[in-house]
Order: sequence, then C-alpha cells, then structure tokens
Amino acid sequence: MPPKFDPSVVMYVTMRTTGGEVAPSSALAPKIGPLGLSPKKVGEDIAKATKEWKGLRVTVRLTVQNRQATVAVLPAASTLVIKALKEPVRDKKKDKNILHNGNMSIDDVINIARTMREADKSMARELKGTVKEILGTCNSVGCTVDGETPVDMQRMIDEGEVEIPEN
Repeated sequence: MPPKFDPSVVMYVTMRTTGGEVAPSSALAPKIGPLGLSPKKVGEDIAKATKEWKGLRVTVRLTVQNRQATVAVLPAASTLVIKALKEPVRDKKKDKNILHNGNMSIDDVINIARTMREADKSMARELKGTVKEILGTCNSVGCTVDGETPVDMQRMIDEGEVEIPEN
C-alpha cells in the first residue's frame, strides 16, 4: 500500500480548461480525488475563477493545502491575444476551426508581452524579444497588428522602424 497522504503538504495541480464552464467531474476526479477533494466543488471553483475568460481555453493551477483548493489562472500567450481581439463569446460545440482575423494595436501586444514577462513565461532577455514572441503567436492565431502582418511587424522592429520600450 502507498504511504498515507499528508494533508499539510502543498500540492499543485495544473490543467487546461474552458473558461467560465464547470469542468466535467470525470476529468477532475483522477487528478484531485486522491487529494481528498470533491471534483464537483473544485469544478465550480474553477468556473467561478475563470468567469472573465469565458469561452477561451485557459491554464489553471490548483494549490491544494489542508484539503482546501485555491484556483489561479495562468496566462498563456494565445489566450491573451484572443482576449485582446475582443471577439464575441462562441459556443465551442457549434463553432469549429475559428479564424481570428481581427486587428490589434502594438500597445496591446506590448501589454501582453509585459504580462508574459511578469508570469516568467517568456524566454527572451529583453521586452523587445518578448514582443516578437507575442507577434509570432499573433501570426499563429491569424490576426494583424496595426494593419500589418505580424511577420512584417517583426521585421520593422528588427530594422528599428517600430520602437519598443526597454521594460
């Protein structure tokens, strides 16, 4: 038999879920059942914490201590980019292969880059590099930045046509 579970130890459970929706108990039970938590209650807590991310896939970290779970939403570049496009909420069951063909400003990209740096999710040394990482995500998502393609915007940053602040 495995050793007895110590409730005072802090445990972290990370998972991806759709914001604003109660995660199915069948998906939560194998992860948090052994920690002595109710999957239904934790699913409701996750839905409450991710309400402002409704309809978007977000990464959630559950911090479990003394059989109490606290929910924290971890930012992901693609989720932040799609949220910045301010698109209407879609039903994930009906709408498939969505094209996010909106336009966002370079200021939005810089704000997203700062958020990613604060969360230690960027591998770049400078904010300029993080902005280029976010522009790569914009390219994957399919949106434009200030009317330009993200690839052209990266080239303009390299050539010095677009100024990025130091931090």
